[in-house]
Amino acid sequence: MLPLKEKDRPIVRALLDAGCCARCILRFCCVSLQSAYRQNYEDLTCELQSFADTRETSISGDSAEKEQQDVPPCKKIRLDIEKGGDEDGKDVKESAEKTESNICVVCLGVLQHFCDKDFAKKIAETVMAEKYEFHSLVLSVSLPAQLSVREHSAWLLVKKEMREKTMCLGKDDVIQVKEAYKWILHSLVSQELGVPALAKSLFEVSVGFKHPETDGDCHFLAATCSGCFKPAKNKQSVFTRMAVVKALEKITEESFRRKFSCPPKRPTTLCALQEIQCLHVPVFVAGRYNKFSRTLPQTPWVIDGERRMESSVEELITAPLLSAFQAEGFNFSSSGREDVDVRTLGNGRPFAVELLNPHKAQFSTEEVHQLQETINKSSSKIRVRDLQIVTREAVGHMKEGEEEKTKSYCALIWTQRPIEENDIEFLNDIKDLNIAQKTPLRVLHRRPLAVRQRVIHTMSAQYRDSHHFCLQLRTQAGTYIKEFVHGDFGRTRPNLCDLMKTETDILELDVESVDVDWPPVIPEPESQKGRSSLPEHQHKDTPPSQEDIQCHPLGSLF
Repeated sequence: MLPLKEKDRPIVRALLDAGCCARCILRFCCVSLQSAYRQNYEDLTCELQSFADTRETSISGDSAEKEQQDVPPCKKIRLDIEKGGDEDGKDVKESAEKTESNICVVCLGVLQHFCDKDFAKKIAETVMAEKYEFHSLVLSVSLPAQLSVREHSAWLLVKKEMREKTMCLGKDDVIQVKEAYKWILHSLVSQELGVPALAKSLFEVSVGFKHPETDGDCHFLAATCSGCFKPAKNKQSVFTRMAVVKALEKITEESFRRKFSCPPKRPTTLCALQEIQCLHVPVFVAGRYNKFSRTLPQTPWVIDGERRMESSVEELITAPLLSAFQAEGFNFSSSGREDVDVRTLGNGRPFAVELLNPHKAQFSTEEVHQLQETINKSSSKIRVRDLQIVTREAVGHMKEGEEEKTKSYCALIWTQRPIEENDIEFLNDIKDLNIAQKTPLRVLHRRPLAVRQRVIHTMSAQYRDSHHFCLQLRTQAGTYIKEFVHGDFGRTRPNLCDLMKTETDILELDVESVDVDWPPVIPEPESQKGRSSLPEHQHKDTPPSQEDIQCHPLGSLF
């Protein structure tokens, strides 16, 4: 029994006459009982027609005639067809076929012909063919924008009926097509796939429809509410659902009735299935990386369409991740970046990878560690540690207060004039040196021109020979170290040239620590303890020899 009241009777009648399907009628009667929408469509239609039929039976009539009058109209049609044979029966059958083929003027057949077990099976087959790993699902539906126009038209019709009965119906009270559709299909698809349907599932199955016949239904809104329709990237039409809804909120009832029929015109074709898509929410993998090469950029280095370097830190890390998670793409981010000729040593630089639409998302701690080992064995140029799956929210910690964090560096400095050990001792006493850095010339093509205030917290100098010394610095994050050393034609002030009273330049630079306490440290398995993160020939504690400095001024000296 449908939860309908006497006040709903005129709405049911009006919408039946207008050509609305049974489920759309329930929506406009604000029926929120989900089981009502899941009823067999034919039985639901019969019950609504019976509810709307107010004909009274005749007291003096034949009992058979009286019984026939009591049968709901849709059942009468079925009985007359079963009598078969005669011309009248043939006419009735043709009438029945015409009635059954009627397409809803509001949902354009979505709630009539795409809500059964067969369609749920079709969705399930498509999902299984994509070979995703999932333990629950959520269903979403994408409807043609013109459904909003047709629903508005039907609502105005119902509103008129209610006004005549001194009652009112708010548009927000009407159950949305999407909501009703999911009430019906969620459970069917869930049964077919054998997993629960959860509102907050990480795996989404999207069903999209189109209806070319009525594409023009929205066009009249462009003249009335032109400000609502603006071209947008990746949108084939300006008549998006949100734009149409916004325009319908602005247009007056009188203007709408003049431009669009009320009730809507009956369509001759059904909605067509446009696509069934699967989408898993992104998975975020974080860790820290060391970079041991001075010929390896952090991200692919492409200039004027030509690739300059064979690989990059980003590619070496993400290639195994993409393969393991069977993801369709990625976004790589890190806590700052080093130049191509700069190494990152110590405990490494924090990074995060957003893996887009992964087909496999569940990994144990041991599997993640094995994945880390796969990355580390793939190249001697990098090493990854503390690899782990994190939440989207946790990735934000990597960027929080980034410029307030500190970083430590070790640089090999060349001086134009000969120096002695006591010439550099004064650098050890400098604390919290404030410098102003105009955007360096080397990055001006990709960063806005600005003057950035930075702090050199401490410096420590170690004499090597008459033209070379090592300088260790702890600085505010975001400080351009190379420019601090050579001055960048006076764009950084003060600089090391000013302090040393001679021209200085930087030959090599290493990042020794990035003081961001993220992601959490993952303890090394027993089998890995005691192993260094540096290749044997690249230990930073090994000082450069005089021969190294003279013969390989740009080589790997630390």
